[in-house]
Amino acid sequence: MKKETEPRVIYFTDELHEEFSEAVIPPKPIDENWVYVHTSPWKKFTHFFWYRMVATPIAFFYLKCKFHHKIVGREKLKHKKNEGYFLYGNHTQPIGDALIPTFLSMPKHAYVVVNPSNLNVPVVGPVTPSLGALPLPGNMAAAKNFARAIETRYREGRAVVIYPEAHIWPYYTGIRPFPDDSFSYPIRLGAPVYCFTNTYQRRKHGKKPRIVTYIDGPFYPDENLTGAARRRDLRDRVYAQMKTRSENSTVEVIRYVRKESQ
Repeated sequence: MKKETEPRVIYFTDELHEEFSEAVIPPKPIDENWVYVHTSPWKKFTHFFWYRMVATPIAFFYLKCKFHHKIVGREKLKHKKNEGYFLYGNHTQPIGDALIPTFLSMPKHAYVVVNPSNLNVPVVGPVTPSLGALPLPGNMAAAKNFARAIETRYREGRAVVIYPEAHIWPYYTGIRPFPDDSFSYPIRLGAPVYCFTNTYQRRKHGKKPRIVTYIDGPFYPDENLTGAARRRDLRDRVYAQMKTRSENSTVEVIRYVRKESQ
C-alpha cells in the first residue's frame, strides 16, 4: 500500500490575525476618493469583458485542472435569480478563493470583499476592480462609500462574497473563529445569507487533493433579537454549519499546530 506523504507543519499563535499567504504585498490606500461603483457604459463593458470573457474561462480551467473542483448544493442558489444575497466562505487559497465564487453564483455576478493589497498584485492587480473586487476601506469616509457599494450590488441582484476569517491559511481543513462585524450588512438590508465551505478530499488518482465546496442556507436574522445579539446569532449559525461541513475533509496537506507559549 502506498504510504501517504506527511503534511507540512505550520505553527501559529493567533487564529484571528496571523496570515500565512506566501505573498507579502503592501496594501493600496483606499480613501474617500476611491470609486466603488462606476456607472459609465465603458466601465460596465470592461467589467463584463474582464469578468465573463477573460476571468471566467481562466478560472474554470485553473480550478478544474489544479483542484478538480466540485460544487455541492449549488441548486440552493438557483431560485434567487433576481435577488441579491451574501455568501460567506472559509479562506484557504490565495488564488482559488478569488475564482471559486464565480461558479457558485453563476450566472449571477459575484462581488468579492478583498484586502487592498490585492490591488497591488503584479499584472492582475489593476484589473481586480473590473473583476468585481470590493477593497476594504482605509478611513471612515471610504467606509461609507464601501457600505453604499455593498448595498448597490445587493439591490442589483448580485452576490456579495465575504471571507470573514480575513487571513489566508492555505489548505486549512478547519474553520477559524471569526468576528461577527461583517454580518451587519445582510442584517441591515434584510438579505438572505448563504455559506460555502471549501473542503480538501482525497482523489483516487494524483497527489493533489480535490476541493469540494458545499453551499448551505439560506440563513436569516432572528427577528426576536436586536442589535449585537442578532448579529452574533446569525454569525454563530453560519459558523456552526461551516464547522460541520469542514468535517468532510479527508486529506491534510498542511497541519496547523498552536505554538505553546514560553
